[in-house]
Amino acid sequence: MGWTLSRYFFLRYVVITSWFFIGISALVFIIDFTELSSRTSDIPGFSAGLALSVSAMRVPMVMQQTVPFIALFAAMATLVSLNRKYELVVARSVGVSAWQFLRPACFGALLLGLLTVGVMNPIAAAGYSRAEEIEASYRSGNGAAVAASAPWIRQTTRAGDTIIGARSVLNQGLELVDAVFFRIDNADNIAERLDARSAYLRNGHWELHDVSRMVEGSLPQKIESLEVETNLRPEFVQERLARPDTIPFFELPAKIEVARSFGLKANAFAMQFHSLVALPLLLVAMTLIAATVSMRFARLGQSATMILGGIVAGFLLYVSSVLVKAFGTAGFVPPAIAAWLPVVVAMFFGVTFLLYKEDG
Repeated sequence: MGWTLSRYFFLRYVVITSWFFIGISALVFIIDFTELSSRTSDIPGFSAGLALSVSAMRVPMVMQQTVPFIALFAAMATLVSLNRKYELVVARSVGVSAWQFLRPACFGALLLGLLTVGVMNPIAAAGYSRAEEIEASYRSGNGAAVAASAPWIRQTTRAGDTIIGARSVLNQGLELVDAVFFRIDNADNIAERLDARSAYLRNGHWELHDVSRMVEGSLPQKIESLEVETNLRPEFVQERLARPDTIPFFELPAKIEVARSFGLKANAFAMQFHSLVALPLLLVAMTLIAATVSMRFARLGQSATMILGGIVAGFLLYVSSVLVKAFGTAGFVPPAIAAWLPVVVAMFFGVTFLLYKEDG
């Protein structure tokens, strides 16, 4: 296939993908803004303008999760559009095979995956972290409900055991908002409770600010700042508390290497890294799945059942990827295998089906 026709097919794919991306981004922004506004309406000082800014920062993170579906729908829409205008029929009549006119779409999907990993992922991680920081700063001290997923960790030092919890986790686990420290005595009773508006993990200690100290039998004591001894390493805290998707792709290898040097498995970080590496080929697999149901001649009609089957197949591929990713994060499956297995299976399925349909 010549360069002119290849460029034409590629530009058609890019335009349709862009429209899908813009439309879904707008939909995500509206839904997130509505949900955020209802969730933060009782927080003093949290204005509508601030909610708009926070929602805009969160959109790239959500869009990163929808990219596989964008690739699937864009490929299906592109092929259906080319079929309706008989452009694929003309291309076939001059000897262009399905493998040739699918090449621009696959290249576009691969490019979309690379842009998602190299550009969108760092923006999404930074934007989401900043949005969480802004929301946490307004929630702190305003009596807002504690999140259901509040983290808890336990440390053991010379002073005894301490159970640490927080309303929110910022800075990849190194900063806690509305933190609470329960010091446990030798009889496994709570000897002291420290409520801090913020807590920062430093070298060998937690640095607490705006602390309320409570000991049984005495009135609460207000302390401006306080240090709590710890033997927790930043790598351990990040591995336990930080969300892997809030760490930019280019920082993940260093995080994994450092965490493993301290004896941590870092399965969550490794799973996130391999999932991002496999994402471009996952989008190519989505394109091949779309091709299996979208290349019938327009004169024969596009079968709604076949197109629905393609959507279901793409959805099952995505669900299986998420399911296997959970196994990889938990350590039941090596992260590399968990990330690449669904992609390889989907690629073989798409290629096999197209070989059967096109080449007999």
